Amino acid sequence: MQVTVYNCREFDEKDLFLEYAKELGIELVLCADAPDLNNVLLCKGSRCADVITSKIDAELIQAFREQGIEYITTRTIGYDHIDLAAAKACGIKVGNAPYGPHGVADYTVMLILMSIRKMEAILNRTMIQDYTLAGLTGRELKDLTVGVIGTGRIGTAVISNLSGFRCRILAYDLFEKEEVKQYAEYVPLPQIWQEADVITLHTPLTEDNYHLIDESTIAQMKDGVVIINTARGALIDSDAFIEAIENGKIGAAGLDVVENEFGLYYYDHKSDILKNKELALLRSFPNVTVSHHMAFYTRNYVETVVKDSLMSCKCYMEGSENSWEIK
Repeated sequence: MQVTVYNCREFDEKDLFLEYAKELGIELVLCADAPDLNNVLLCKGSRCADVITSKIDAELIQAFREQGIEYITTRTIGYDHIDLAAAKACGIKVGNAPYGPHGVADYTVMLILMSIRKMEAILNRTMIQDYTLAGLTGRELKDLTVGVIGTGRIGTAVISNLSGFRCRILAYDLFEKEEVKQYAEYVPLPQIWQEADVITLHTPLTEDNYHLIDESTIAQMKDGVVIINTARGALIDSDAFIEAIENGKIGAAGLDVVENEFGLYYYDHKSDILKNKELALLRSFPNVTVSHHMAFYTRNYVETVVKDSLMSCKCYMEGSENSWEIK
């Protein structure tokens, strides 16, 4: 059994891949780079490819199939970076590797606190030894209403975390959970737009919620609303979002994801001209915290996704029950 692993990080993943592969009786081909039409040739002899959030489009999927790939597993919860329709058309199965929700949930609360306490501006001043206080008045979470959109595992963990701050919590999801109701009130989405001081996104990206936050929904929000996104960048219309920051409608934001981030994150681009002017603008605002899609990134995450992605491949190749396969 052979698996080709792409985006294999030397500093934290490689040793784990080698350790777990030995335990599971799997041979590995390791590649540090994202899969593309050149290095796809490394897959020859493997039935499974192991990837992360690199764009896996129809052309690349066809190339995978030509090399004998039958199964693609992604070391992520989300799989919107993989063209599922193209994979199905080629007869390639796809799996994901859900990890514990607490890393992203903790990171979300951190971004909320950084946003309402103006931490980006504080750190910028500290860097130039400006220790003045004017313009840095923060707010306390207990005085605010937080709207949580999406109450899957991560959204539910965020709500549990927030309950300790004694803030009012509103929640929205197509499928309500009883465990959420002890801390939050489920309400229609328009009520969150109208009443929340802080809105945090925890929903997968679908055709239905693409640009969930756009000009029309922003117009319904409170002046000075805080927006947090640790889910997917395309949930937010960047142009409308930037305009709302510039005119003060959005008072602050904490963004771990942005639109069109494929090919940017997880690489050293300090000497490059980036083809994402929206990201440059967002990073320039003193009331916006931008990180590079790393809310998930904990030791627990790395160990979980490396092992589970290989387990998923093993299950596929042995024809056994595969709980990671996307049906």
